[in-house]
Formats: sequence, C-alpha cells, structure tokens
Amino acid sequence: MILVSGGAGFIGANFVIDWLAQPGAEPVVTLDKLTYAGNLENLAGLQGDARHTFVQGDIGDSALLARLLAQHRPRAVVNFAAESHVDRSIHGAEDFIQTNIVGTFRLLEAVRAYHAALPADERAAFRFLHVSTDEVYGSLAPEAPAFTEQHRYEPNSPYSASKAASDHLVRAWHHTHGLPVVTTNCSNNYGPYHFPEKLIPLMIVNALAGKPLPVYGDGRQVRDWLYVGDHCSAIRRVLEAGRVGETYNVGGWNEKTNLEIVHTVCGLLDEWRPRADGQPYASQIAFVTDRPGHDRRYAIDATRLRDELGWTPAETFDTGIRKTVRWYLDHADWVARVQSGAYREWVARQYAGAAAG
Repeated sequence: MILVSGGAGFIGANFVIDWLAQPGAEPVVTLDKLTYAGNLENLAGLQGDARHTFVQGDIGDSALLARLLAQHRPRAVVNFAAESHVDRSIHGAEDFIQTNIVGTFRLLEAVRAYHAALPADERAAFRFLHVSTDEVYGSLAPEAPAFTEQHRYEPNSPYSASKAASDHLVRAWHHTHGLPVVTTNCSNNYGPYHFPEKLIPLMIVNALAGKPLPVYGDGRQVRDWLYVGDHCSAIRRVLEAGRVGETYNVGGWNEKTNLEIVHTVCGLLDEWRPRADGQPYASQIAFVTDRPGHDRRYAIDATRLRDELGWTPAETFDTGIRKTVRWYLDHADWVARVQSGAYREWVARQYAGAAAG
C-alpha cells in the first residue's frame, strides 16, 4: 500500500481518487490535517471502499507518523501536505513555515527511521515522493527559456520560500541519509475540487454570484497551466520509474496570462450559463492592486519527464478548462459547502475595493 499525506486537498484528493481508479491499484492510507482547504468531502466517493483508509492528522505529529508507518507498512509515501496559497502566506507566514518546513522535516525523520528498519528487499523498493511547485524557481523574463530542473532556486514569496526549503530538506535526506526520494515540481494545476480562493474556481464562483472578478495588476502575469488529472498521471509515472534522488518538472506546455484565463472562463460561462440580463461575464472583471512580489512569469520545461519516462499530458488547455468549468457548474452544492464564513471574510478583506467595470 501507499501513504498519501495531504490527500484531502485539491491535488492530493484527485491523486487518491485517480490512483484507486487504476486496475489492480494498491490500497491507500490518506493522512490529512483537514485545514480550511483539506476537505473530506473530496473523498466522499471512496466511502465504503475497503482499499482506502482516512486518518485525520498532522505531518508534524511524529508519534502519529511512527504509528501509521509501523501499522500499515507502506512501500511508498507521497507527500502533498502543504499550505499553498501565496496571498495567505503574505498575510501570515507562520502556518507555511510550520507545515511546509517543520512538517516536512518531521515526515522525513519518521520515514527515515521506518525505512532503515525495513528488510533489505523492501528497503530497496521503497520511495518517498515529494510534490513541490515551479514557484521555487522565481520569476522568468518574457522571452527567457522555461524552467528546467537545473534552474537556480529564487523563491520570491513566503510560500515559495517555504516550499524551496522543503525541497532542500528532501534532497539533503537523500544525500546524507540515503533516503530514496524523488521530487516533482509542477506548474499551476486546475480541475475538480479546487478550493475557491485560487484563480479559476474564484472566477467561476464570483461570476455566477454576480460579484466582481478580481484580477491583479494588469492581468498579464503568465503561468503554465496543467490539468490536475495529468499531474496525477505524471506522479504515478515518476513513482513507478523515476530515478532516485532526481527532480522532475511537470508542466502542461500551456502558457497563458491570467487575463486570458479569466476571459476563457467567462466565455464558457456565457455559453453554458448566460447571465439573465444578456451581458457578458467579462463585464464583471475588476482590476485590483497587484500583490507584493508578484512573479511575472512561470513556465515549465517537462522535457526530462517526457524523454526519460515517456510522460506527456493527455489534456490540452481547451479540453481541460471545459471539463473544469463544467465540473463546477455541476457541483454547486460542493462549492456552497466549502465556502465557510471565515473563507468569505478573508476573500472580502483580500479584494477590498474591487468594483465591477
């Protein structure tokens, strides 16, 4: 079996669901702290599935980790557990330091002790896969080549700095302690179960509610967009055949500006859920003050993953964004339940002053 930490969050939940949908899939133990973005409802479709066990807990809880590893004896640990929202890290970095750095350290220590005690054959087969982000590389100039695995780390936000630190810890535990690790650094994910503070789900939710669609600065920040299902298939492939100690960049080869993304979402909503007054949803776009240290461009070069392991994304941006918008339209009940009062208050404070225009 495998242990998945952070498996009730956006990418983690998609991975667990995707993993168990594969023929002959090994059982999964999901560990998640269930903070605001970790939602057990994401895994509701696995209720009653004997192959799935959920445990509420923190990767910073060393005693819990030791018990879980001893009880379930996983042949791999896949670590998604992280605080991941840049804006939240700007307002308060403490949780990011605790989860992304201290939590990763404690998880590595627990796994190191577990791995050292395994029989030789199990020890040789074991893997620790750490899921990270392209944001550790910093910002790219408009015409600069995309990030490769050799790109220097230059994190610019508290969030990306905490993820960079976690990546360095994972690397050090491999080189110092011999822990068989693999790291993946992915570009911007989108798809089902994405908490509605991130760009695409926030635009969908606000548009349908008749609220402003807040776009930072001039909206021309560029990101590489990766459908979450493709990210899941990449992680499966890296876990299966990735070289120990290596890093693999995972990208969708889909560079888009934030403004392009917002207009695409608005166009699909115009097509599938037109406003009663006949006006386009793009009329709700509101440009707001740019956030501090906002990276201008990210782009991932996933050539190593393609050439070494034969992975390429199955979705184009057009097919992936259509699936995503349709999912949110079909799951309005999910959206309503995840939008707690605390979340609404935070969004109102973050985007204060936005007005439709």
